[in-house]
Amino acid sequence: MALHCSATLFVARHGDATYGHAPVLSTEGGALTALGRSQVRSLAEGLATQRIARVFSSRMTRAVQSAEIAAEVLGVDHVVVDGLEEIDPGAYTGRSFSDPAWHAILDAWFAGRDDVRVEGAQSGAELFARYRHALESIADAHRGERVLVISHGGVMSLALPRLTVNTDSAAARGRFPPNAVPAQVEIGDDGWWLHSWPGAADPDVV
Repeated sequence: MALHCSATLFVARHGDATYGHAPVLSTEGGALTALGRSQVRSLAEGLATQRIARVFSSRMTRAVQSAEIAAEVLGVDHVVVDGLEEIDPGAYTGRSFSDPAWHAILDAWFAGRDDVRVEGAQSGAELFARYRHALESIADAHRGERVLVISHGGVMSLALPRLTVNTDSAAARGRFPPNAVPAQVEIGDDGWWLHSWPGAADPDVV
């Protein structure tokens, strides 16, 4: 495949999931609910005409389960890729999603202060670098093709607008990615282009 061809990545948050604890910051993999499985099937069926070459996912259980369902519906392989996982909460594990100190870190990253670090985990710069590397490795292997990537809402909201040339972080701030609705990203020699963003202003979609 000629290297000048771009790759099209449909990047979607996993399906609705349940966890073995209250809704707090954690690195638990979770497990899909019946609703989540239905959401992912609908996602895959909606992409049936796109000739998806492969499905990729993070290592987190809810993403793997989502990708396995999508791959079965689409009749393609599923591959796990490091770097697609959700933001590691580090020392904030167990705290509320609305914790002010946690949101101060996210706000700093949205504002471009990538040196700010989550204690015990990653800095903004490290977060963006590992997500870029993961998606670039997928794109490089699928020039001229379309693939589905199952990832996570937090890292999608931060990284995709930042890494694309036609938008910025402010475009996704406060627009939450619903479960199993894809953003469309084109990656080629002329940069990354965000062609659609599934975010909604209503936090109830999360």
